[in-house]
Amino acid sequence: MTDPSSLSPSSSRSAVLGRIRKNLGRAAGPQDAPAEVVTRLANPPRNVMPARGQIPHDQQLNLFVKMAEDVNASVRRVENSDAIVGEVSRYLAEHNQPAVVRLAPDATITGLDWNKTTLETSSGVAGPLDMVSVTPAFAGVAETGSLMLRSSPDQPYTLNMLPDTHIVVVRASQIVGTYEEVWRLQRQSQGRGTMPRTFLWVTGPSRTGDIEQTLQLGAHGPRRLHIILVDDTGETSVGQPD
Repeated sequence: MTDPSSLSPSSSRSAVLGRIRKNLGRAAGPQDAPAEVVTRLANPPRNVMPARGQIPHDQQLNLFVKMAEDVNASVRRVENSDAIVGEVSRYLAEHNQPAVVRLAPDATITGLDWNKTTLETSSGVAGPLDMVSVTPAFAGVAETGSLMLRSSPDQPYTLNMLPDTHIVVVRASQIVGTYEEVWRLQRQSQGRGTMPRTFLWVTGPSRTGDIEQTLQLGAHGPRRLHIILVDDTGETSVGQPD
């Protein structure tokens, strides 16, 4: 029997796949996906949902706030998008943070009226000197107080990781009960088979207990996570589940 480790990468791959086909009783060559696989991918079944995720939406919002605060994030609910800029300014002043902010080049963030504050703003990929970032979330999960952040040209991944203070804007219509529902929103947003380069699940600020079992914030990401939860009732819908 040929040892796959002695073959070139392409030959080794062919040998491994050949063994799999042999064990499955399939002939060599392209195989059409079984009909049941195609059907399942086209219409993914709903998994078992935790009871605390199956609550009315207003209760999901309250649960999201509680769970996020339980893991050291801070949350402020605001009445509309116009209040986002003022809340960013308030938070930074209250916590004695730099008034220099790096914004995600997303229209929902850069399109706000930043001129009504004294903040110095710029947008784009974060660098090592950027201490504060403001980004949008794709969704929030009530059962754990987690945020889903997607990478894209208008939402650079570095904004989620490099700054010491990360301010995330999430709208009430983007809050769902469970993790599974986020993937449904993704399919609705970009279509099946299309995925961003990176998904990032964020549950509270970065932390580790590896050093003498002592909790340290900011170990491999932001030290502070502030979530602005916007009541977008009456605004353009952003990812509201069916």
